[in-house]
Amino acid sequence: MNANSAGKKALSILCLIVGVVLTVTALVQDISGSGAAWRGAALIVGVVAILLGLYLFPTLKYHRGIINFIFVFPLLFTFAVTVIIPLCLGVFYSFSDWNGIQMSGMVGFANYTSMFSDPAFLWSVLITILFVVINMILVNVVAFLLALLCTTKIRAIGFFRAAYFLPNLIGGIVLGYVWQFVFNNVLIKYTNNISILAATGPAFAAIIVVYIWQYAGYIMLIYVTGLTQIPGDVLEASQIDGANAVTTLFKIKLPMIASSITICTFLTLTSAFKQFDVNMALTNGAGAVTGFMGKFLTNGTQMLALNIYNTAISKNSYALGQAKAILFFVLLACVSIIQVRISNKKEVEM
Repeated sequence: MNANSAGKKALSILCLIVGVVLTVTALVQDISGSGAAWRGAALIVGVVAILLGLYLFPTLKYHRGIINFIFVFPLLFTFAVTVIIPLCLGVFYSFSDWNGIQMSGMVGFANYTSMFSDPAFLWSVLITILFVVINMILVNVVAFLLALLCTTKIRAIGFFRAAYFLPNLIGGIVLGYVWQFVFNNVLIKYTNNISILAATGPAFAAIIVVYIWQYAGYIMLIYVTGLTQIPGDVLEASQIDGANAVTTLFKIKLPMIASSITICTFLTLTSAFKQFDVNMALTNGAGAVTGFMGKFLTNGTQMLALNIYNTAISKNSYALGQAKAILFFVLLACVSIIQVRISNKKEVEM
């Protein structure tokens, strides 16, 4: 090894050591909540030093792989910072008394015990599951019917596709306030000149209506893509064999768009589980519930995402909110995996 190579290797090792020390120190400062002002700069300098050390390391065997890793690193780093690290920190904070700024100690499973003994939270879980089941069915049925309409030979078909998709482009907060005005001032009142949003049942139904109106057009486009990919000669052959429209739909079209159905059910499930903005803008979770676990509740239309937000932000219980978010993540992941496996099995059968 010549002097130039030895010097480059020493510089590389120095950069790696400095980078690791600065990165670890910055992460420790952030986790401990000491609030050191320099921790952000230390993290950036540490990561750059590590990348520089890897780039300067004098090895011919792995140098190409190191260069490839450096180019991929920005994406991996962004994913780690925005997803992996917050998830790991969230699990850690859920076992502590973290108040959003700092923590004084670990509390074990106290947050989870408090969560499962809270009737308001359990009610939010219950109506969220009910909301998901109803919308998985209704959104996909409405979207598929719209897709059938938008794949027929009628005039101005492009206009209809754009019109059905347009509600999906409106932000959920704006959409909620617009429909709140419609329900409160335009539609017929519920009883005795009281808004339909004042009662839990009608308000929950109103959220479902708004969600379907917003999301069905997006799901429709996926079904339209699947239907237009069906070979025309297959449909012509079915007509020659005497198949009517209903038989063609259930025996040919639906089996041939099985992959589109899997995608649409997965998207509908995850989106309905994460419903937040429309729920917040339309009712803000309000609604009276009597007799649930022997309690009187005032969060009759508050779904799980909004419950977590209110726990952490409104009530300033960040550790408890984080525990609820962990349960939310586990529940959503398990349900999504089960749904995809069942849908894939149905695809093979179809």
